[in-house]
Amino acid sequence: MSTLNTIIKEMKDVPVNRLEELYQFIHAMTPRTKHSDSLRKKILSFGGAFSDMSSSDYAEFLNQTKKTRTELLDRKFDI
Repeated sequence: MSTLNTIIKEMKDVPVNRLEELYQFIHAMTPRTKHSDSLRKKILSFGGAFSDMSSSDYAEFLNQTKKTRTELLDRKFDI
């Protein structure tokens, strides 16, 4: 932990106008697990969202979703 304490001491000498840059640098180096955990919780909050749909309605929803995805994403683009 002596390295962490040394880094913190050095950070105290960073000019105020460079603190945002330092923050962005540190943020870029931190693992994204915190973000991933947050995203995972948001995704899981939708669990059971379709539980009140009948099997046939859900199947139709899936078919329509696949059809729409194919129509939107399988287009040729002129760049």
